[in-house]
Amino acid sequence: MIMRNNIDNMRKVIGIIALALAGNLCTMAQTTDIMNRIEACKQNYYTLFGDEALTGQGTDPEMMDILQKFIFGEVFQTGKLTMKQREMITCITLATMQTLPQLKAHAGAALNVGVTPEELREVMYLTAPFIGFPKMLNAVTTVNEVFKERGISLPLDSQSRVTEETRHETGKTIQDKLYPGGIALGMGGLPGDLGKNVEQFLTDYFFGDIYSRGSLDLQTRELLGYCVLTTLEAESQLHSHYHGNINVGNTPETLTAAVIQCLPYIGFPAAIKALRIIKQEYAKPVSAENNLVRLSKITVDPIQLDDYNAFLKEEIEASMRLELGVLTLYATAEKDAPHKVTILEIYADRNAYESHLKTPHFQKYKQGTLSMVKELELVDVKPLIPGLKIK
Repeated sequence: MIMRNNIDNMRKVIGIIALALAGNLCTMAQTTDIMNRIEACKQNYYTLFGDEALTGQGTDPEMMDILQKFIFGEVFQTGKLTMKQREMITCITLATMQTLPQLKAHAGAALNVGVTPEELREVMYLTAPFIGFPKMLNAVTTVNEVFKERGISLPLDSQSRVTEETRHETGKTIQDKLYPGGIALGMGGLPGDLGKNVEQFLTDYFFGDIYSRGSLDLQTRELLGYCVLTTLEAESQLHSHYHGNINVGNTPETLTAAVIQCLPYIGFPAAIKALRIIKQEYAKPVSAENNLVRLSKITVDPIQLDDYNAFLKEEIEASMRLELGVLTLYATAEKDAPHKVTILEIYADRNAYESHLKTPHFQKYKQGTLSMVKELELVDVKPLIPGLKIK
């Protein structure tokens, strides 16, 4: 009886100790998370502004504490965007909203993290077709003040890439790359048939004069344009520019991260509206008509076969997980000759294939297996039953 009581007491003690340890571990985990957020906030803030965050000073220290921890401690860690991308997104969002004091602060931060003066100016110029010339000029004036304070000579070098003779064809080429099926503006039937003028303005001015300029590539321009449309809550254009982004190589994950980067500045309602559109477009079935289907026939050095298979497995898993336009990568090896590999590759279209070739995981596979691949034959094939799903 005494022994049983002792055992019961020991169990109670062990239970209390276990609960205490669990509580301590939970507290430690929570503390670690909080410290990560705080440390990230301080580090990002110093990198951007060269100053200390969370000082507890000023007229509204509590709100500044909430603001800085959320923006620089949480949002700046969400998604795979570079610091340059984050600051360009922030600057174009603030320019669109015409919150010029904040734009001035972040223009300086953008320069601090490596955005060049020419790139920053192009970010401002890009807003013109979306918000109009007067607001764009307000933003440019604000950024020019930062340039002058930094001793940057104005005007900056020209980034124009078209002439009066080439602006239309250049604009049409860019427009066709972004939107191969054309853009439905719904301008037909306007009085005086003036809708044709609006459509030409879009081609010549939007894509010819603005999108063709230097310093920013097309992929960056389209991503920033999506952030402007998110800020403006322009629903119909968000749908079409989603596909424009995909066509120039931006992934749905990158678009999602960009919208989240806008969130602290534009608020939850506008951000959620854009995120729902991304979700809708992402969930749509891909048409099989433009699929690029290919058989890759590869002969591998038998001695390096295990290493090759490891590279291939990593590349296929990353491609299927990260790239919406990669529909199938099905690798097989001959039973009697396992060093002879055939891969069935299906891409949404040629743009998806070309974007795939530029991804870090494909480049890692390509460079890592150069000495392993002895023969490579690429055979483009035509599906006899287009769109048939592999169960």
